[in-house]
Amino acid sequence: MAFKPNYGQQRADRNRAKEEKKKEKLQRRQEESERRKAAGLPPEDDETPMDGDKPDQD
Repeated sequence: MAFKPNYGQQRADRNRAKEEKKKEKLQRRQEESERRKAAGLPPEDDETPMDGDKPDQD
């Protein structure tokens, strides 16, 4: 006979995996940030205009 499902344990396992994934992503982002700082590159900014988005200068 199969075991009765333990929903609490399954949920804890999912939450544990989710937290681990968040920590790995945060660590990866911090390492990339440190690498950019060491290389002297400017920080990436989502608000930076692209070539086609430059305002007209009259």
